[in-house]
Amino acid sequence: MNLKKTLVGAALSASTLLSGAAYAESHSEPLTGELKIFLDTSNPAPRATMEAMIGRFGALHPDLEISTTVIDRDAYKTQIRNFLSADAPDVATWYAANRMAPYVNAGLFEDVSDLWEEPEIAENLASTKGAMTIDGKQWGVPYTYYQWGVYYRKDIYEELGLSEPTSWEEMKSNCQKILDSGRKCYTIGTKFLWTAGGWFDYMNLRTNGFEHHMKLAAGEIKWTDDSVRQTFANWRELIDMGAFVDNHQTYSWQEALPFMVKGEAAAYLMGNFAVAPLREAGLTDDQLDFYQFPKIDPDLDFAEDAPTDTFHIAANAKNKDAARAFLRFVVSTEEQTEINNAANLGQLPVNASASIDDDKFLNEGFAMLSSNSPGGVAQFFDRDFPAEMAAEGMQGLQEFMVFPDNLDDILNRLDKVAERVYK
Repeated sequence: MNLKKTLVGAALSASTLLSGAAYAESHSEPLTGELKIFLDTSNPAPRATMEAMIGRFGALHPDLEISTTVIDRDAYKTQIRNFLSADAPDVATWYAANRMAPYVNAGLFEDVSDLWEEPEIAENLASTKGAMTIDGKQWGVPYTYYQWGVYYRKDIYEELGLSEPTSWEEMKSNCQKILDSGRKCYTIGTKFLWTAGGWFDYMNLRTNGFEHHMKLAAGEIKWTDDSVRQTFANWRELIDMGAFVDNHQTYSWQEALPFMVKGEAAAYLMGNFAVAPLREAGLTDDQLDFYQFPKIDPDLDFAEDAPTDTFHIAANAKNKDAARAFLRFVVSTEEQTEINNAANLGQLPVNASASIDDDKFLNEGFAMLSSNSPGGVAQFFDRDFPAEMAAEGMQGLQEFMVFPDNLDDILNRLDKVAERVYK
């Protein structure tokens, strides 16, 4: 465990105070006492980003003593229940959706629905509200996320006279033309299973919608339900076409990148973290582009996978007024712009009024998540589903991609797992 406690001083340069100026004007109430913040951002860049942000907040509230405890991320996961139950901090980092459910259900996270009724948060964070909601209440605020979507070889599409697909039929038509050219439509590496989870997420979100997906994740819909079978039927259309690279179960997600780099596959359904290694491998932004996974059911709103990191107030917090003020500060337009820029987290701000660095993929992802995902924001298969269900589910999804004729056995098996997990 890497554990360090620091006291954040109040004296910062004038330039560091500028980003909090607008926040200070509208949130000028004096705060006193101690504010204890626990962070799992132990890697150097996110740690420095969080500590700088806390410093700016402290500078706006000089009578508030802020203590920050940074814990290694893996150790944090095993300790969070204990420290929330015992000598709880006021504020703690965690994750959205199902990953926060155990602590909500145990009464360890504070209901902060009142914050979500405030216009600044209600209007600017609307796309993430669903991910922060359990039983109709909100239990924290997000501070960063990143998009998933289809990254593709623009030069190959142009060579074949293809456009970004805007429908499921266009997506399949494009795929057939790519196959006819001797290439695979999609690279993927399912050796570590979770990438198959990404494909299932999008197939189900586009076939059945966000609410259905969340009900399945909550154990309210059986895997053998006809609606879920339709998701697999749609997915199988691509599998039967030969859309995916061969032997993908032997590759990690990184090991699948060269198929796209070499032009042997035209696209990758992946998170934005794939852009850096693709660029490092030699693909230019003229060769690489991005599109939103198209609709399958045209009547469904777009919903996206966008794994989201969060701040929460402990139910046993001693300084809840200061904690609420800190959460407001975290999601403010200025702070969202600052902490998510390329020099810091390098991800997307959750505040729709924030600004982002001039990177084409961040720009496209921000526009998509801020204004073109009204159906909701999912957290990714292994965050939305309980841990045991996710592990068994992803194994079944990989098996389906390799042996699609096993579908009945897979779905019956997953129903049995669900009976145990959701009992």
